Amino acid sequence: MPSVAKGTFTVEMKPQAAPNAADGVSLGRMSLDKRFEGDLVAVGKGEMLTALTLIKGSAGYVALERVTGALHGHAGSFVFQHSGTMDQGAQRLSIMVVPGSGTGALAGISGEFRIEISEGRHSYEFEYSLP
Repeated sequence: MPSVAKGTFTVEMKPQAAPNAADGVSLGRMSLDKRFEGDLVAVGKGEMLTALTLIKGSAGYVALERVTGALHGHAGSFVFQHSGTMDQGAQRLSIMVVPGSGTGALAGISGEFRIEISEGRHSYEFEYSLP
C-alpha cells in the first residue's frame, strides 16, 4: 500500500550555458538546487533542459534530479525524472522515481511526485512505495 509524504520545498535554478535560439525556439540548460522540508527532509541536485517558444505560456522541459536525505525517517537517495509541458498556460507535469535508483533505506522505492505552486510557495505531495 502506498504512503504519502507532504511538505514544502525551495528551488534555485541557474543557467549553465547561453541559450541556443533559432526559429523562435530557445533551448536552454539549467542546474537545479532544492531543499525539501516536511515528511521529506532532503536536498535535490539536478540538470534541466528547456524549450521556450514564441507563444506566450508554451514551453517544455525535462530534468533528472538526485534527491538525498530522509523520507519519513528512511535515509538514502533516489532520482526523479521530470517531464513537463505548457500549452498556452495549460500545464502537464510528470515527476516519477527512476526505477532502481533508490539507495540505503530507500532501495526499491517507486512513486510519483506532485507539485503545487501558490503565492510563490512550492508544496509537494509524494505518493511512494517501499518494499
